[in-house]
Amino acid sequence: MDLSGIKMIVSDMDGTLLNSNHEVSDRFFKLYRELKKKGILFVAASGRQYNSMASKLAPIKDDIIIIAENGAYAKKQDEVLLTTPIGAANIDVVLSHILNVEGAHPVLCTKDNAYVDGNSDKFLKVLGEYYSEFEIIQDRTLATGEVLKIAIYHFENSEQYVYPAVQQLEDQLKVKVSGSNWVDVSHTNAHKGYALQQVMETYKIGTNELVVFGDYNNDLEMLALSDYSFAMANAHPNVLKAANYTTTSNNDFGVESILEKILESKA
Repeated sequence: MDLSGIKMIVSDMDGTLLNSNHEVSDRFFKLYRELKKKGILFVAASGRQYNSMASKLAPIKDDIIIIAENGAYAKKQDEVLLTTPIGAANIDVVLSHILNVEGAHPVLCTKDNAYVDGNSDKFLKVLGEYYSEFEIIQDRTLATGEVLKIAIYHFENSEQYVYPAVQQLEDQLKVKVSGSNWVDVSHTNAHKGYALQQVMETYKIGTNELVVFGDYNNDLEMLALSDYSFAMANAHPNVLKAANYTTTSNNDFGVESILEKILESKA
């Protein structure tokens, strides 16, 4: 594996760059500074809200590209690179499909905010980890700004309880099991692969110049864009099958260990 030609690194957040305590390691930030000196670009790609991602990556947020909301929104510093809303007509369609799913908690996600009904205090405590900016509304029409994505949380298992209810929408929308507790529904072009492809074209990055890390189904499209795609040891079986390589888990510095190899290859 020759990593000497790498010019861009892309990493998912939860289950990948973040450990189980939702923390970015000091080791990563030190490695990033060395990668930056080598002229290597870094892209964070997540189902999280932009503001939440920027908070987690605060020391470097102005230097990197952030792909948020599963690819529906991309930004570098103050420049918006991409916005792909779900379309107003689709919001009620999605909500109607999960209306009778017991324990489902939908979140309407916009560029700068998220909207929830506030019917569960337990869920609101969880929500704060992923959405640093959110508002409680009882009528979805009170949400302001274009809705980029509808994220649906289930405390037990999203793939088992939520996905079957929205699976039939896959012919018209992008439906992704994005974590053990999350299903995301968005525009067909609102996924990490589409957003990353636009970034690659902008910065003229080839598949052999790109390293991508991921752990869940919402990472599949972007992993397919790289010759050096890495699944975390803790990844979903679909990701382990799709990636060209594996690394150790998110709790065992799986991303950092490969970044060290990239730096060694450029010494």
